[in-house]
Amino acid sequence: MSISFSERGIYMGLPWYRVHTVVLNDPGRLLSVHIMHTALVSGWAGSMALYELAVFDPSDPVLDPMWRQGMFVIPFMTRLGITKWWGGGGGGGWSISGGTITNPGIWSYEGVAGAHILFSGLCFLAAIWHWVYWDLEIFCDERTGKPSLDLPKIFGIHLFLSGVACFGFGAFHVTGLYGPGIWVSDPYGLIGKV
Repeated sequence: MSISFSERGIYMGLPWYRVHTVVLNDPGRLLSVHIMHTALVSGWAGSMALYELAVFDPSDPVLDPMWRQGMFVIPFMTRLGITKWWGGGGGGGWSISGGTITNPGIWSYEGVAGAHILFSGLCFLAAIWHWVYWDLEIFCDERTGKPSLDLPKIFGIHLFLSGVACFGFGAFHVTGLYGPGIWVSDPYGLIGKV
C-alpha cells in the first residue's frame, strides 16, 4: 500500500511566485514558456483590435467616441499615430480625423492587428520548437560526449538580433520612416516617407 505525499503531510504545491522552478533546469522549456506568453499577448492584441474594428461605429465621434463604445485597444493604437482604416467592402477606408480615404496604406488598424497576429504565430512556432528540442543532450557529439553547441555564442547572437530588431522597430516607428510614427506632426519636414 502506498501513501501519497499529501497523506504524509508533504505538499508539492508551489506558490504562485515559484512557478519557474518547474522549468528551472530545462533552459529550452524555460525559454519556451516565455515565448508562448509573448505569443498569447500579441495574439490577444491583434485579435482584440480586429474585434473592436468589427463593432466600432465611427459615425458620431463627438457624442459616441470609441471609449464610450467600450473600445480598449483601438484608442491606444490611435494615440500612437494609427489613424486610418481599410474600411468595409466598398473599396474606400476612413480616417479617424473624418472623411474617406482611398489608400490607407499597410499600417492601418487592420495592418497593425495583422502584424500582431503574424508575430504571434511565429512566436507560437518558436515556442513549440524550443519545447520539443529542449533536451540539450541531443546536441552532443556522439564521439566525445561533449556539447557541440557553443551556448554563450548562440545566446549572444539571439540577444544581438533581438536587440537590433527592437531598436529598428522603435526607430522606424518613432520617426515614421516605416509605419505611422509617434511623431505624427512634422512641421519642418524632418522625417521621410517610404
